[in-house]
Amino acid sequence: MKYLAAALAITLGAASCSNETGKTGNTDSLQAKAMQYFGDSISEDGAVQADQVMTLLAGKDSVACKLIAPIEEVCQKKGCWMELDAGAEHSIRVKFLDYAFFVPKDASGSTAIVDGYAYMDTISVAELKHLAEDAGDPKEEIDKITKPEVELTFEARGVIIKKK
Repeated sequence: MKYLAAALAITLGAASCSNETGKTGNTDSLQAKAMQYFGDSISEDGAVQADQVMTLLAGKDSVACKLIAPIEEVCQKKGCWMELDAGAEHSIRVKFLDYAFFVPKDASGSTAIVDGYAYMDTISVAELKHLAEDAGDPKEEIDKITKPEVELTFEARGVIIKKK
């Protein structure tokens, strides 16, 4: 009987651990589902087009908001960042709160809903080179990075990705 109880406890423990994937999501591929959720549980309700973020940010250091936009690019090493199309040749670099979750590397071209904070950030040369390496840029392009850049950044606590 002790062995049966121990086996049941192990099975239940393993099942409860498998439910944690709702927090982080499967980052291998987006092909399996029409929508995937990453990080904290969020909804589409209240999302505004990403091209409105500068209006929301006007006169503020940062702004809590929920945005919807096409995904332009995803980190090809781990899916640890992505860039969203903010219109008029602008993009938003999305990082994930506390590096707690990643998104699928094949999500470019899909639509994302992100919930978190938008802010302007100065990106160091070292960080820019690291991001270029993650994106798979050729060494010649990476070597051309010599100055820090100020860019629109978003720290997401949760992400929904709609399949292409």
